[in-house]
Amino acid sequence: MSLEETKKLLQNRHIIPNKLMGQNFMVEPSLYPKLCCYAALSKADVVLDAGAGFGWLTCFLADKCKAVVAVEKDPMVAAVLSEKVSCLRNVTVIEGDVLKVDLPEFNKTIAAPPYYLSSHLVTWLLERKVNCAVLILQKEFADRLTASVGTKEYGWLTVVTNQMAEIELLDAVPKVMFYPQPEVDSVIISLKLWHAKPFEIKNPPLFLRLVKWLFTQRNKNLAKAISPFLRSNFKLTKQEAEKMALSLPHSNRRVRELHPKDFGAVANALCN
Repeated sequence: MSLEETKKLLQNRHIIPNKLMGQNFMVEPSLYPKLCCYAALSKADVVLDAGAGFGWLTCFLADKCKAVVAVEKDPMVAAVLSEKVSCLRNVTVIEGDVLKVDLPEFNKTIAAPPYYLSSHLVTWLLERKVNCAVLILQKEFADRLTASVGTKEYGWLTVVTNQMAEIELLDAVPKVMFYPQPEVDSVIISLKLWHAKPFEIKNPPLFLRLVKWLFTQRNKNLAKAISPFLRSNFKLTKQEAEKMALSLPHSNRRVRELHPKDFGAVANALCN
């Protein structure tokens, strides 16, 4: 879909892109085959298109795979999407929040989701154990996924995603490839579940809660940062929590200096 076609469609349907919903429509069709190639798409795959917009990518995907589940939250945009794919029997359109609606089974995701959805969508996809996700994401967000230990971009999302999946930054996607233009450039990323994880986690929900908490205290050493978490989650007194904190692996190191596997060691120690 070209820029002019997008503008015309928005005008004819009286749709004003909603900034709060992150409505920046992709207007560069040369990206479609790249996305399919990176996902190694085949006729056996069922693909989730999250934030499907007006359905141009959806139509391209439908020709390359077994089926497409196209989800769009905006009712007016979803109506156009439904019309666009009405003749395609292998496309299911679902109106609503992709994280909340009931979805049929799918094994891959190819999408250019709205930016506000990025962190929730990435963790949600990995929790659902999707085989492969190829996404167009804001570059600053993608940099958080691949950040080096100790950098300002390094955070809970880096740790959690790297434990679950192999992450690869692929092509740059300049902001001129969207309408309206966002303020920043984007990048295509690939997420693939590890065949063998770099480290195992005994209690994934505890690991997630712990890592999120610790990065709110990123400049403290682990023992100080984790004590309130231990008091709250294990119903300990202040003294008991402090004693337990000092007994944990890496207790004297700063949170921001810990590698993903170090967080795993701490979380697993709490399960013993």
